[in-house]
Amino acid sequence: MSKKLEEPKKTTKPRKKKNATKKTLVIVESPAKAKTIEKYLGNRKYEVLASMGHLRDLPKSQFGIDTENNFTPKYINIRGKGDLIKALKKEAKNADKIYLASDPDREGEAIAWHLAYLLGVDETEKCRIVFNEITKPAINEAVKKPRAVNINLVDAQQARRMLDRIVGYKLSPLLWRKVKKGLSAGRVQSVAVKIICDREREIRAFIPEEYWTVGLKFKLDDKKTDLLADLFLIDDKKVSITSDKEAEKIKKDLRKQSFVIADVKKSERRRKAPAPFTTSSLQQDAARKLGFTSRRTMMIAQQLYEGINVGKKGPVGLITYMRTDSTRISELAQNDARVYINDNFGERYLPAKPPIYAAKKDAQDAHEAVRPTDSSLTPASVEDFLSKEQLKLYRLIWQRFLASQMTPAVYDTMTILIKGGSYTAKAVGSVLKFSGFTAVYNDADKKKEKDVILPDVSVSSAVDLQKVLPEQHFTEPPARYNDASIIKTLEEKGIGRPSTYAPIIETILARGYVVRRDKKFEPTELGFIVLDMLEQYFRDIVDAKFTAELEGKLDKVAEGTMDKNKLLQEFYGPFEKTMEKAETEIGHVEIPEEVSDVRCEKCGRFMVVKQGRFSKFLACPGFPECRNTKPILKDTGAKCPKCGGKIVERKTKRGRTFYGCANYPKCDFVSWDMPVADKLCEKCGANMFQHRYKNGRVLFYCGNENCETRKDHPINDELKKMKTKTKDTKKSVKV
Repeated sequence: MSKKLEEPKKTTKPRKKKNATKKTLVIVESPAKAKTIEKYLGNRKYEVLASMGHLRDLPKSQFGIDTENNFTPKYINIRGKGDLIKALKKEAKNADKIYLASDPDREGEAIAWHLAYLLGVDETEKCRIVFNEITKPAINEAVKKPRAVNINLVDAQQARRMLDRIVGYKLSPLLWRKVKKGLSAGRVQSVAVKIICDREREIRAFIPEEYWTVGLKFKLDDKKTDLLADLFLIDDKKVSITSDKEAEKIKKDLRKQSFVIADVKKSERRRKAPAPFTTSSLQQDAARKLGFTSRRTMMIAQQLYEGINVGKKGPVGLITYMRTDSTRISELAQNDARVYINDNFGERYLPAKPPIYAAKKDAQDAHEAVRPTDSSLTPASVEDFLSKEQLKLYRLIWQRFLASQMTPAVYDTMTILIKGGSYTAKAVGSVLKFSGFTAVYNDADKKKEKDVILPDVSVSSAVDLQKVLPEQHFTEPPARYNDASIIKTLEEKGIGRPSTYAPIIETILARGYVVRRDKKFEPTELGFIVLDMLEQYFRDIVDAKFTAELEGKLDKVAEGTMDKNKLLQEFYGPFEKTMEKAETEIGHVEIPEEVSDVRCEKCGRFMVVKQGRFSKFLACPGFPECRNTKPILKDTGAKCPKCGGKIVERKTKRGRTFYGCANYPKCDFVSWDMPVADKLCEKCGANMFQHRYKNGRVLFYCGNENCETRKDHPINDELKKMKTKTKDTKKSVKV
């Protein structure tokens, strides 16, 4: 049965058609989308307007939920949207029909429900249209199939909103009183902070262990061909060498052995294409390959979805809706891709049947995977109309989708086992036989995918050991999370949904619980303190399993199998009791301040270390009387090539590291490249700098641009390209 969310006593009367025309009013969320859709509808019967997102919400200044009366929400018009609401109401009165065309997810459904309330539209009538892509066929099809507002989806979204409001408005004031003003706690964000803090504790507690590998270089019978292998077994047990003495002993023993080819295995390996993008995999790949943050990825994807002006064609929605957990592809899109693949790559690259990718167990599968709306709109064909970032992301989506509809890559593999006494060495080779989907897209490590060609050998033939190459290693701690790995972990643990990954990351950064350093997340002292308190008194809030189960219940609300109010009561009852206990038991938590040896030049106090959004800085403890702050300058040990002063590490407004003279603004020397303190130019004695390319190659050069070694040096062209960036950096030094 259809059910309505509880509303305040004041209601909006059903709309009256005054001077109604034969026009149909279509309301979307953004002006860009409105412009694209209006072009596709293409006649005077339709008027497309934008709501600019939500028009109503819970009030910011108060709790806004009546917990004693079935969790009735108090909605108010969002401040600053009054004129827009009036304009929409005016157009609605003159329209014959109204279609609510917000995004095809729970958030979009809630926006449609709020619009229906404001405009006096009966949400049980066919007033809602949805589409997964902004193309002419999709829009025309959607207009032909309007439906009622799905109240179950609205319930699920509002339940999430109210759960977050309960935690935020009840728990945050507790943090203000017990820890520090201005803090806040979030339901899902707190779990993300815990995941990052737990990883940091693992890293700090990690004790590296020594281990050795032994490489072997053999000569074949013809004495011309080398065969490189690794020591694999000793007495048929996997090699485990933990000291240099043990490695040296094995090295001497190996030289005494006679080696023969014990086994040769040849086989064919097929590597299937990855599935088309979901929201999560798109954000992960964009982070790994393009260096985009999750927020940046979603912002650019939104632009591609809503429509880009591509010349004569006008505004075109280039990709399908970017918030999805599905890998499903429509039959129309598959056929479109197959025609393109056959025409441009040939039949060998076309599978007999379109591939089908399995969905995750908890996937909502509400709409398709992220894909291009038209396979023939290649990145090259739209390059002139896109920004660099838009082109990079579109190319990634286009390549991944095309690859997902192609045949597997085929490799010829070869494994050679070489025996000598109790020792067994192994050589593994792999050669790409047929490129398959990798002709378009490759998701593997480039270093691992290089061809390794082994010579043809026969079993029992003798080989001559030429060199033994022992190498020392140490185990490494687990890596800190970056955008890709934290999103992957959140998805695996069932925390959040496609639309929430980017906001989760941005929220914990904004609150100062986590900082992003070198594209990796590191918890702050404040993050640890707040987490410790939450773990002691609000264990459920930071428990990944509990949060994932709550997400599952929200899915049940969306399916109509669970009541929204029952879910809220199950959460609120225990939470309220825990709040009462925490209020009485938690004392004031002191955040220890790190005192520096730097005196404030304004009042003479020793400055203290504070944590900002991007990095630590020095602040006067006399705040608010004295508001003096200054950056913490990390000395690189190198000298400025302009004035001889210290070169220090600095941060841009966006948190990117660069290097500048400590005597700024008297000296304006800055560089993106890191100076090498212990490496001096042989010609002029100035400090050397290192420029690191994206492929990992490092180029050293003298920091003195007048040095004769800089004449015709390849770094000069690189520095010219970076000139604009350096100007922007000089501006950001002032902050």
